[in-house]
Amino acid sequence: MADSMKRKYHSPLREEQAAKTRERILAAGTELVHSFPSWDWKNLTAKAVSERAGVSERTVHRHFQSERELRDAVLQALVAESGVDLEHLNLGGFADVVVAMFKYLTSFAVAPDITLDPSQTEVDAIRTQALVEAVAEVTPQWPEHERVLVAAVLDMLWQPATQDRLKLAWGFDNDDFTRAVGWFTTLIQEALARDRRP
Repeated sequence: MADSMKRKYHSPLREEQAAKTRERILAAGTELVHSFPSWDWKNLTAKAVSERAGVSERTVHRHFQSERELRDAVLQALVAESGVDLEHLNLGGFADVVVAMFKYLTSFAVAPDITLDPSQTEVDAIRTQALVEAVAEVTPQWPEHERVLVAAVLDMLWQPATQDRLKLAWGFDNDDFTRAVGWFTTLIQEALARDRRP
């Protein structure tokens, strides 16, 4: 009798309901991330997800034993939602992947961090103008908007955030960072010299 009750507990219907509950929890987690004003994953808690999903916090913990496990699963759900197939990534279609990813990022509420003091803002304006003028020197026939696109990409290369990313995520030392950024900058210079527009 006890065995038959145990079999009923693990019935396909129960398993289907559990899978649906898990999907609901993950959907609530992805909705929350889409609504966050910044990329701060500390706000993705079991309590917040349970409230969004309309289930108890205990139910969330039944499916995800820790908040780390919950965040990992939500992140995987977001990757799937983006449509980017990381397992079959190849350079042949990489430009399309980058465009699709940036398009996908517009579905998030995250606002850019604009906490610059006045000195930084002034230097930033001078730097961006200098880059546009440098690009304009070698592309006199290009429309202003296309020059700005190239200047903006060049601007990314000398931002501290770029160096931080390459050092932290990729383990680059200063030599690696300098070589990689120098190589990419040279490619852009060659594209400009050949009149290859964005």
